[in-house]
Amino acid sequence: MSFLNTRHKKQSFTLTTLLLSVLLLIMFYIGLNYLDPPIENGISVNFGTTDFGSGQVQPKQRVRSEPMETPPVEPTKQEQAVEEVVEEVKEEVPEEVSKEAPAEKVLTKEDPEAIKIKQAREAKRKADEAAEVAKRKAEEAEKRKKAEAARIAQQKRDAEERARREQEAKKKKLDELMGGLNKSDGTASGSEGDDTRSGDKGQPDGDPYATSYYGSPGSGSGTGGYGLNGRSLVSKGKVQQECNEEGRVVVKIVVDRNGKVVSATPGVKGTTNNAACLLEPAKKTAFLHKWNLDSKAPSQQVGFVVVNFKLGE
Repeated sequence: MSFLNTRHKKQSFTLTTLLLSVLLLIMFYIGLNYLDPPIENGISVNFGTTDFGSGQVQPKQRVRSEPMETPPVEPTKQEQAVEEVVEEVKEEVPEEVSKEAPAEKVLTKEDPEAIKIKQAREAKRKADEAAEVAKRKAEEAEKRKKAEAARIAQQKRDAEERARREQEAKKKKLDELMGGLNKSDGTASGSEGDDTRSGDKGQPDGDPYATSYYGSPGSGSGTGGYGLNGRSLVSKGKVQQECNEEGRVVVKIVVDRNGKVVSATPGVKGTTNNAACLLEPAKKTAFLHKWNLDSKAPSQQVGFVVVNFKLGE
């Protein structure tokens, strides 16, 4: 056997079996002493067949007796009242027991079911509360989402409006800078120039077939400035080329009220040689020009500087 897998267990099993067998034999043959019949205990009671009697002779058998003829005793009023109360109680008690006993039985029987129903109702109530809380949170999240979307849309509209106003301000400022081309009172139609806006670029007394929009340069070498109406040139200079090239480079410049060139773009219309070795010195030459100070002039006034390069310079 699996539980007698060692020598000690087998010895213990054998010894236990022998001891139990010896104990059973001792109890079977020796046993416990007892008296048959057992010793009587208690108080002896005299033999008799009635609850009354008199005399000194003890009958050995049942004595014959006849009922006594006694007149019936009428119950008193108190006894009648007690009997009536007892009867009423007897009549009422079964009814109450019959009514209440099934109720107690039903209550005991339905108690687990009532507990289950109560637990189910409680679980349903908690589930409804959780659903209501989740619904409110979802509504609040939706409101926040809509508010955020409305705020972003409003910011986008404001940014677009601000960009439009800035664009209009730049356009108006450029119109003022260029002398109000869009406010011209001319009768002819058409558009000519190297800008991105419509209009007839150039000087009113210029040649429509000239290569420069602000006059034609002289035949000599050096520089010239055009397009800065009301401004006089104070100083100028020229940066020599590093290659042996010949040609004319027109540089578009922007001058502030102090007469300083703040921007220069070489190689605009009127340029005859766009060699890189001429464009860079022409740009540096344009920055060497300076015009007179004019507090009434536009904040940025557009003009041109023409630089002539010759061979051997």
